[in-house]
Amino acid sequence: MIPFLSAFFRTLWLARLLKTREDVARWQARGLKRLMRKTLPAFPYYAHLHDCRFDALPVMDKAQLMANFAQLNAPGITADEGWKIFSGHAPQRRGYSIGASTGTSGNRGLYVVSDQERQAWLGVMLAKTLPRFPRDTARIALILPLNSALYKTAAVTPRLTLRFFDLNDGLEAIFARLPDYRPDTIIAPPKVLRALAEQGMNLPLRRIFSGAEVLDPLDKTVIEARFHIRVREIYMATEGLLGVACDHGTLHLCEDVMHFDFEAVAGSDLVSPVITDFTRTTQAMCRYRMNDLMRLSQTPCPCGSPYQAVTEIAGRCDDLFQLSGQTITPDILRNAIVDADRRITDFRLNQTGPSDIDLILPIDTPPEAALKAKEAVSNLLSGLNITAHIALRQETLSTSARKLRRVERIWKG
Repeated sequence: MIPFLSAFFRTLWLARLLKTREDVARWQARGLKRLMRKTLPAFPYYAHLHDCRFDALPVMDKAQLMANFAQLNAPGITADEGWKIFSGHAPQRRGYSIGASTGTSGNRGLYVVSDQERQAWLGVMLAKTLPRFPRDTARIALILPLNSALYKTAAVTPRLTLRFFDLNDGLEAIFARLPDYRPDTIIAPPKVLRALAEQGMNLPLRRIFSGAEVLDPLDKTVIEARFHIRVREIYMATEGLLGVACDHGTLHLCEDVMHFDFEAVAGSDLVSPVITDFTRTTQAMCRYRMNDLMRLSQTPCPCGSPYQAVTEIAGRCDDLFQLSGQTITPDILRNAIVDADRRITDFRLNQTGPSDIDLILPIDTPPEAALKAKEAVSNLLSGLNITAHIALRQETLSTSARKLRRVERIWKG
């Protein structure tokens, strides 16, 4: 429990100690210095980079990480061995756990954590979501499409009960079991939280966290109206814990454990993060380019945290529409649809060809509202001198284990 307690109290201490952006910068500089001197030289991938500046290190993506997997983790586990361990066809390495991403973009990734890092992860997570633990207890229902050793760590912590519900079992089966468990805290994708709200189930909830998907205001409004509880977002990926929303609902990046660089997205005010975790020693996560699109807040949060606030996670880079040689970001397309008519509460917009778009609305959407949505997208594209064929249809939009992406570029070009 020492790694857990150490990480828990360090996170709370830093939340009090770091009061300004300058404080955060100094803390990160210390972490990066330790990373460059002690951590990175232990990995074969970085062995030749002697006396290199941090900002001169190569930027890495998922494909490069997986191609050099054995050189980027301390036990030297190859990608082939990692997949065998993850699937249960090979024994776990003693002292380590293997996990994997869900493969939203069709490219799954592995990660390796030590037992100590699992405990430290739990400490950081609890300090950011349940800072009054252990005075406050929690009975957590975790509804996700993929279980992890990280979550199993939480399940055995005193005064903290966690039960995993597999989204692949279907919502009907999950919702049938929830009343007997009576959770006071739920962590689930927004689509699941919304379905729970619309189902009208009575649960003794005190906390609601969304995760694994983008928290769309369409869903957030419905969930909060039903439960009268603020939905707080957890921004976590295979690459680690990236952000947690404060009590005001503002998503703050976890700059106490991660350094963030930001690459601008042309033609918009969105950025794509390049992350470096300066606390992990089992697997290198250094200057790793994420596939996410985010809009950074330019104003401080009322909570007073100096950690960078994020206005929204707007989607993924591979969902940027490519039409007539132009790039259109998911948030612009989304806003055109939901602003067309207030009766539109859900939708799917898919680019299916070089100039082909499918707009799918719920079957109960009024016909005039559906036509307004199609016209709004058409007007948006026309204003950009883009010619596209928009096919409109209405059908039942189901909730599956697959991550929800309301705006998705299916055509890869």
